[in-house]
Amino acid sequence: MNNIKKTSLLLGLLLFLVITKSTAQVDFNIRTITAGITLENLSDTLTLKESIAFLEGARKAYEAAGYTVQTIRISSQHLHELLAGKADQTTIVQLQAIDQILVRHNVSMAMGELVEGDTFDPKLVTWFAKLIEQTANLNFSVPIASKALGVHDQSIELAAEICHVLAGIGAGGEANFRFTASANVPSNIPFFPAAFHQGERSFALGLESPKILSKVFAQSTLKNAAQNLRAALNQQMKPLEVIAEQLAVAKDWHYDGIDTSPAPGLEASIGEAIETLTGLPFGSPSTLRACSIITGVLKNLEVKTCGYSGLMLPVIEDKVLAKRNIEGRFTIEELLLYSTVSGTGLDVVPIPGDTPKAVLAAIYADVAALSLKYTNKALSVRLFPIPGKQAGELVEFKNPYLTGSTIMKVH
Repeated sequence: MNNIKKTSLLLGLLLFLVITKSTAQVDFNIRTITAGITLENLSDTLTLKESIAFLEGARKAYEAAGYTVQTIRISSQHLHELLAGKADQTTIVQLQAIDQILVRHNVSMAMGELVEGDTFDPKLVTWFAKLIEQTANLNFSVPIASKALGVHDQSIELAAEICHVLAGIGAGGEANFRFTASANVPSNIPFFPAAFHQGERSFALGLESPKILSKVFAQSTLKNAAQNLRAALNQQMKPLEVIAEQLAVAKDWHYDGIDTSPAPGLEASIGEAIETLTGLPFGSPSTLRACSIITGVLKNLEVKTCGYSGLMLPVIEDKVLAKRNIEGRFTIEELLLYSTVSGTGLDVVPIPGDTPKAVLAAIYADVAALSLKYTNKALSVRLFPIPGKQAGELVEFKNPYLTGSTIMKVH
C-alpha cells in the first residue's frame, strides 16, 4: 500500500475517533488487544518489539475514541515448535530475555502448547516449573483433547503433573494462573492462558462486558432477554470493529475479530448479570437457562467473532461467583454442566492442595470428553490446588486479579 493511501486512511480513522469519542456511551472495557505473531526463533526480539509498537498504537486509537484498554497482549506459535526438543537452561535464558522485554512494556504473552498432540514427557515437568518460577509474563498450555486424536490421555497425565508441581511454587498456588489445559481450542484467541497464533500477523479484541448484560437484563424477562441483549451488543461492538478494520488496513495487520465472551473482572460481575436476569442467586434453578441464553447471543452477533465467544465463569475472578461459592450454591460438577451450554470450561477453580494427581487428571479427562461430545467445543481448565487448604476453608490471593473464596470440594 502506498504512503498516500495510508495517510488518507489514518486521517479517516482520526476523524472517526473524534466523532465516536463525542457520541459513544461505553458500558464496557476492552480487556485486551492481542497481537498474534510468528517468531523466527527464541532470539527473535525484532518481531516481538514490532508487535509491541503496533499494540501501543492500537491502544492509543481506542483510548482516543473514549474506550478503556486494560491490557495489551501477544500470542505466538506453540512453544514446542520454538523449542525443537531443546528444553534446557539455554532455552530458559532465551525465554527470560523475552519475558524481560514484556515486563518492561507491561505486556503479557501466551506461547501456546508445551507439547504436540498426546504426549507425556516427565523431564518437561521440572523444566517447565523452573521456567514459570523464573519468568513473570509468559503463559502456556497443554492440549488434552483434539478432533484428530480424541482425548489425550498422556497429555492429561502431563497436565496433572505440571498443575501439581506449580501449586507448590510461590504463594497460594498462584503459579497455576499462567497455565491451563486446553481442549479443542482454536488459534488466535485473545484470552489467556490458552491463546496461540497461526498464520499471518494479526490482532483480536477481548472484552470485559458484564455491565452491558446487567443493564439489559434489568429491563428484560427470560423471554425477551436474548433479543434485547443482541441489539445492545451489536450497537456497542460495531464501533469497535470499524476502528479495528481501519487499523488493519493502515498498519497492514490482519483483523481476526472480537471474542465476544463477557469476561468478568472484580468490578464487572457475570454472576451479577445472570442473577439480574433470573432473580435468583447464581447456582439456583434457571442458572443453566440464563447461561444458554447468553451464549446463544454471543455466537450470533453482527460483528466478526473469534475465540471462545462464549460465557466465562471464573470462580475467583468474579466477586459474585466467589461469594456464591462461599455460600455453597454450586459444585464443580455444576460448573461442568453450565459448560455444556456456555464457554470456557473450569476456570480458576480453587481446590484442596492435597488433591491427588490422579484426581486432577480425572477432572481434565471429564472436560476433554465434554469438549468432544459437543461438536469439538473449545474448553479449558485452570485448577488452583491451594497448599495446606481443605474444602470449605477460606483462601485469599496476592494476585490483584483474584478475589478470596472458599476451597471447592472435589468428590
